[in-house]
This record gives sequence, structure tokens and C-alpha cells, in this order.
Amino acid sequence: MLTEERHQQILEELKHFPTVQVQELVDRLRVSESTIRRDLSILESKGQLIRVHGGAKRLFGLTDEPTMGEKASHYRQEKQRIAQAAAQLVQDNDVIYLDAGTTTLEMIPYLPENLKVVTNGLAQADELSRRGFETVLIGGWIKKGTQAIIGSQAIRQLSDYRFDKAFMGMNGVDENYGLTTPDVEEASIKKLAIRQAARSYVLADKSKFDCVSFCHVADVEDVTIITDLRADESLRALAKRTTIKEV
Repeated sequence: MLTEERHQQILEELKHFPTVQVQELVDRLRVSESTIRRDLSILESKGQLIRVHGGAKRLFGLTDEPTMGEKASHYRQEKQRIAQAAAQLVQDNDVIYLDAGTTTLEMIPYLPENLKVVTNGLAQADELSRRGFETVLIGGWIKKGTQAIIGSQAIRQLSDYRFDKAFMGMNGVDENYGLTTPDVEEASIKKLAIRQAARSYVLADKSKFDCVSFCHVADVEDVTIITDLRADESLRALAKRTTIKEV
């Protein structure tokens, strides 16, 4: 087996398990222990994993969060397809929650007219109001970068509401670590919105899978995932634990 093929196999293992052991890789790849240790050293030097005693662990990007503008420029067509599929789940007279984020923002042109919409996104509130929707923007602190409303005031207001459906953005979707986001306060808002909704949906393009951020929001079993990711090992594993809607 070529070196690049071994490296790919090691990284694939780390997609599905948080750690791998040297001896397991020796047995699976049928090479010497010294070869595996050398492979792990190379992959660590490239920033693709972290070596630990007896093996390696997955490297998570736990800290940085893209701004609203940066997110909007990524996977635009995929987000539009996901958003359109999500909007088709909304019925007249529903009360829905739209999370702050670029994919939920893309839902708005496809929504039916007779709705009540609650959101913590400034961009969402502006677009909903402009299109004539009955809109509630929860109050609180405005988070620089993502333009999301967060804080204790937002939590108190949101706790008074109930929703037919909640549509959520998420930074990470992972089989083992669930749904995650970088910011503690934004995680609290997302967690509460999911709990207050009869049905909750996470809109996730392919860049969100096998990613883990700092704060846990919910388990994958708590939501339905709407995604453009197709025929992927990550989806097959997730489909055993939750509902996946592919677009």
C-alpha cells in the first residue's frame, strides 16, 4: 500500500472514531509499527491529527467561527437547495423558529405566506419583515460576526414560546459528538429552540459533517438533518441514529 493510501485510511478511521491505536492500524494496514508511527508523525506535522500515547486522536477545529459574510460565500448553491427543501416542510399557519445563519436565511423566499416566525437573526428579521411576514425578533445582545441575538434576555423571551418547527444552523455534525457550535451563549439559544419545538431540523451542507466545535447543542437523535451530502459513510452511520433528508 502506498504512503498516501495509508494516510487516507488513517484519516478515514479518525472520521468515525475519536482515537485510533497504533496496533489496530498495524493489523488493519498490514505494515510495521515503525511505519505507522512514522505515518502518524507526518500527519501530525501537517496538522491533520494529534499523536497520543499508543496512537492518535482526531484534530478538532474548536475555536474559530466564520463571520456571516464568510459563511455566505461558501457552498451557496448547496445551501439554496437545502433551504428550499426545508421550506417545503413548512405549512400555512405554522409557528416556526429560524435560527441565525446563512442557510436558514436562504429559506425565506420559499416560505408560504401565512406564518408566524420567531428568529434570533438580524438578517432573518430584516428579510422576513421586508417580505411581510409576521415576525418576532427576540431581544438581547447582538453577537458580532454572526449577527445573532444572544444572552440571558434572549433566553428568557425564547423560553415563553413554542414552535411547530425549528430550523437550525450548526457548525458541526458528528456521529459521536452530536451537534456543536463554537459559542457558549449561542449554543444555549440553539439548545432551547430545539427543546421548544415539536419538530426540529438542522440544515447542514457537506462541510459540517465530521466536524466538532466547542459547545454541545444536542444529540443527532434530537433532530432531522437536511443535507446535500449523498452516499457518504458519515450519512450511513448517522442514518442509524436519526432521520436524514437528502436533497
